[in-house]
Amino acid sequence: MISACSQDKDALPESSAEDVKQTTSLLTSTRAVQTPPPTSVLSPTTHLIDPTALQASPVYTPVPTAHKNTKYTLTAELDYDNHKLSTAERIHFVNNTPEPIPDLLLMVEPDYYPNVFKLNNITWDSGEPIQGYKLENAQLKIPLSEPLKPGEEISFSLSYELNIPSPEISPNLRPVPFGYTQRQTNLVDWYPFIPPYIPGEGWLAHEAGYYGEHLAYEISDFQVDLTLTGGRDDLVIAASAVDEGDGVRHHYNHQNGRGFAFSVSHMYSVFTQTLGDITIYSYAFPQHATAGESVLKTTVESVELYSKIYGPYPRKILSAVEADFLDGMEYDGMYFLSNAFYNLSKNIPGEYLTAIAAHETAHQWFYAMVGNDQALEPWLDEALCTYSERLFYENYYPGALVWWWNYRINFYQPGGWVNDSIYNPHGVPNAYRAYRDAVYLNGAIFMEDLRTLIGDESFFAFIGDYVGKFSQKIATGEDFFTLLGEHTDKDLQALIHKYFLLEDG
Repeated sequence: MISACSQDKDALPESSAEDVKQTTSLLTSTRAVQTPPPTSVLSPTTHLIDPTALQASPVYTPVPTAHKNTKYTLTAELDYDNHKLSTAERIHFVNNTPEPIPDLLLMVEPDYYPNVFKLNNITWDSGEPIQGYKLENAQLKIPLSEPLKPGEEISFSLSYELNIPSPEISPNLRPVPFGYTQRQTNLVDWYPFIPPYIPGEGWLAHEAGYYGEHLAYEISDFQVDLTLTGGRDDLVIAASAVDEGDGVRHHYNHQNGRGFAFSVSHMYSVFTQTLGDITIYSYAFPQHATAGESVLKTTVESVELYSKIYGPYPRKILSAVEADFLDGMEYDGMYFLSNAFYNLSKNIPGEYLTAIAAHETAHQWFYAMVGNDQALEPWLDEALCTYSERLFYENYYPGALVWWWNYRINFYQPGGWVNDSIYNPHGVPNAYRAYRDAVYLNGAIFMEDLRTLIGDESFFAFIGDYVGKFSQKIATGEDFFTLLGEHTDKDLQALIHKYFLLEDG
C-alpha cells in the first residue's frame, strides 16, 4: 500500500455520490501542458483477496433489453500461401438510438495499408448499387436517402478482396497484428464494421494513432463461413468462437461479440484444458511447447479467478495465440502474445509471459464485455487489466507479487495522467513509454490506492457491479466514478485530482 494514502485515508471527509458525480463530470482526455510527477513507489502488500468480499460481488446476469444487435454474415475464402482473402459480407443494422441517423459509417481498417483493400461492389438488399459512398482514411461513408428513424432497420452487402500485407517487425514501430509472416496469418479487424452511434454526438469513430487502440465496437452477432483454399491439410485455425464446420467449411457463430478474429498457421501446436463448460486453447510454435503450456495454465487460472471477481466468462472458448509481432493484443474470445515473451520464458510465475497472459485474459471483461472508447479513455480497459495482473498474483502466486510490483510497475517510476488518450503526449521523446506509464502503470497504482481507500469489500462489490451494469455497453469514466460513489462514502476527490486531469485544471 502507499504509505501516504494509508496515513491519511481515514482523515478524509465523507462525500456523497452526487459530490463524486460533479467532480468526475469534469474528466477530460485532453492533456494539459503540465504533467503530474511520478507517483510514489509502492511496496508489495501481502494480503490476499478476502473470500467474503468476493461473495459480496453481484453475479453477472445480462439484463434483457429491446436492443437488436447488428448482424454480420461473412463468407470468406483464404488463400494462405498467396496471402489473399476474398469476402462476401452482409450487414443488417438496426437503429437502437432514440434519434434519427442521417448516414451510415463503416470502419475499414485494412484500407490503412496501401493496395490491400479492394472493394468490388456494394449494394442494398434490393440489389440496387449504393450510390455516392466515399472511402477515405479507412472510413466508408454511405449516404441515406432519408435518415434512419429509431427502431428502423436496413441491410446491405459488400464484396471485397484483401491482399494481406506482411508488416515490418521493429521495436521502433507499433505492433501490427493484421497480416502474415512466414509462420502465421492473422486476420483481425479484417471486415468493414459499423461503430457505435452515440446519441447527440454521432458515430464513435477515431483515426488510428501511433500507439494504442483507436476503435470502439458495438455488441453484434457474427455468422462466419471460412474456406481455406489451396489444398493444404496442415493448417490450424485459432478463432474467437467454436468451429462448427465440417472440416472443409469452417463455420463460426459468434453472438453478442465485439468482433470476430482468427489466425491460421501451419506450425501451431495446440494445448487445451476445460474449465467447466469452457475450453481454453493455447496455440504456440513447436519450439515453445513448454511456454505454450504455461500460457494455457495462466489463462485457465485467470478465467477462473476473474469469473469470481468480475462475473462469469460468457463464451464457450478462449484462444491464446503466440504471435509474430511485439506485445500482446486482445480480441473478443481470443488474444495474442508476442513470441518475445515465449522466447524469454523460464516457466516461472514471475515473468512477463505470465503477467501479460493474465492481462490479456482480463480484456475479456474490460473491452469485450464492458466496452469503452479505447482512443480517448483507454484507461477504462488498460488500467483495469493491468491491475487484474496484481489480483492474479496475489491469489495464485503471492511469492511473485514482489517481482510484479518491482519489475512490472515500480521499475519505470510511472507518472502521468491516467485518463490520457492515445494521441497524447505529442512531440515528446519516447511518447509510447509516457502513454503506457500513465495509462497502464499509473492506472494500476490508482486502482491500488482506490482499493486501499475504500476497502476490499466495497472495492470488489463495486467492480463486480460495474461489469454487471455496463456489460454489452460502452462505459465512460463518468459512469465508472458515478457508480463508484454509490459503493463508498469515502471522499474520492483528492484521489481523482491526484491521478486524473480535469477540465477545470
